[in-house]
Amino acid sequence: MSSFLGELRRRNVLRAGALYVAAVWALAQGIAQLGPTVGAPEWTTRWFLVAASIGAPLWLAFAWFYEFTPEGLKRESEIDPTESITAHTGKRLDRWIFAVMGVAIVLLLTNTFVWHKGAGLADGSESVPIEAHSIAVLPFVNMSDEKSNEYFSDGISEELLNLLAKIPQLQVTARTSSFSFKGKETGIPEIARTLHVANVLEGSVRKAGNSVRITAQLIKADTDAHVWSQTYDRKLDDIFAIQDEIAADVVKQLRVALLGAAPKVITTDPEAYALYLQGVQIGRQGGAEAYKQAEALDRRVLATDPNYAPAWVALAQNLSRQTDAGLLPTKEGNAEVREALQKALAIDPNYAPAHARLGYLSTGENDLSGAAQHLRRALALDPTDVDVLRLSAVLLRMLGRADEALMLIESVARRDPVNPGALVNLATIQVSAGQLDAAIASFRTTLALAPSREGMHILLGYALLRKGDAAAALAEIEEETSDPWKMIGLPIAYQALGRKADSDAALAALIAKYEKDAAYNIATVYAFRGEADLAFAWLDKANEYGDPGLSEIATEHLFDNIRADPRWLPFLRKIGYAPEQLAKIEFKVTVPQEVIMRSDDASTTH
Repeated sequence: MSSFLGELRRRNVLRAGALYVAAVWALAQGIAQLGPTVGAPEWTTRWFLVAASIGAPLWLAFAWFYEFTPEGLKRESEIDPTESITAHTGKRLDRWIFAVMGVAIVLLLTNTFVWHKGAGLADGSESVPIEAHSIAVLPFVNMSDEKSNEYFSDGISEELLNLLAKIPQLQVTARTSSFSFKGKETGIPEIARTLHVANVLEGSVRKAGNSVRITAQLIKADTDAHVWSQTYDRKLDDIFAIQDEIAADVVKQLRVALLGAAPKVITTDPEAYALYLQGVQIGRQGGAEAYKQAEALDRRVLATDPNYAPAWVALAQNLSRQTDAGLLPTKEGNAEVREALQKALAIDPNYAPAHARLGYLSTGENDLSGAAQHLRRALALDPTDVDVLRLSAVLLRMLGRADEALMLIESVARRDPVNPGALVNLATIQVSAGQLDAAIASFRTTLALAPSREGMHILLGYALLRKGDAAAALAEIEEETSDPWKMIGLPIAYQALGRKADSDAALAALIAKYEKDAAYNIATVYAFRGEADLAFAWLDKANEYGDPGLSEIATEHLFDNIRADPRWLPFLRKIGYAPEQLAKIEFKVTVPQEVIMRSDDASTTH
């Protein structure tokens, strides 16, 4: 045995093995760190290691049978022992081993202290401690005989989520992210890691006639252990009491000390409630037919119980979707939306979702002062609501307060980490804050989550354009699936590349097809091209048409070429967007505690 080991040392097989391991380690770290940057699939590193494992015995066999000599590669058996240079080769291998190990250690330190420290929101969450009172509510499984009852199990899950989210001491993951795991065979620990929570609530719902059975179980994410489980067998009339009981039991199990009274579900007729949940589910499917069906269900609910405020807000949301999709004229649609929301507030003046939707409506009508008023009220009533916080961040950006908006939207994205909509808002605000690399990464993450989402390629293209990469910007814009968005982006990209004739042709096509619908966007094209007279002419048209795009004007970088024009500030004052006018709008938002903690943690690492 000792002679065999001695022969291994003499032939430098052990040194060759050490060099191989060091090289594989260094290359694996390099692939893992640089792979995401070049768009390599996640499995690249794993299959590299598999290939390296297969290659290891071949490399060791090569080292045993062959030797490099001054005359070239020879079989070891053909070399006279007195002419062997294995000792000299061994010293060279030692130097190579130290060099490769040095590279591997540098890569390890870089990964630990540079990449992780400077990572964006999605990659940096691991450095933020998981809050003990954080929880994700997964969609409860539909155990009813009728599969069509799935809207009911989903609705109950969402209502529970909303109820728990009203408790300030709990950090509850938003619906879109929690429901993204529906129908997937993903383990609880992995879900919890993705959503950055310590606890998960899951369960099932069985509905049969007027009877309902709900089973709920609370799971500790790090151990995958069931902390608590309970089954509730009741009549449908008791559905609201069940939800209150489950929420109270979760609070008790998590040992949360409530600072005030526990929130309660808003009650209505049980059959009307089932129709309401069905309308919410159908409305989310998107499309003209779905919006109409959802609206009809909302009106049936209100015919049964006209004092059910959530149904008025659901109706307003469906009318808003139809207006945004061009199915209703803008002024008529907005008037109907406002009427529905005002009826909700007439029933319950403290219903935060109605104030939030009025804030959203006001931004679309270029009334930032009105938006601030409604969102202030919504925040006072429900400071933990993700939609309220998101709309508040968007308003802060419109007011030119990008740094405040960024802090707030990071909180939203942390609570809703796999929601494409939240990531779009994050990316847009990152652009306004000048964080272009982070914005580009956020846009790419959004596209990975929702490849068919409209407008993403053009927004990514604009971010690349601001970085000075016009060729990459054009390539992205050409990938855009939405015809109007693509037609808006092409003349800008062509102009940036110096292709004036192509820009002229693309702009003419845009005007011919979308003159009235895209007046604001046409103005941005002319401004980017430096044609101030035409830019201001189209801005006047946008104002005349009530183009909602004007709400973006204060922070839109495509207008940079005409900001020094003497007509710029007077136009902003005419529409209420001059800096001094925006500064007068009072809108103070308290940044959620988890963002303050994240900022403090980051500051200690510098």
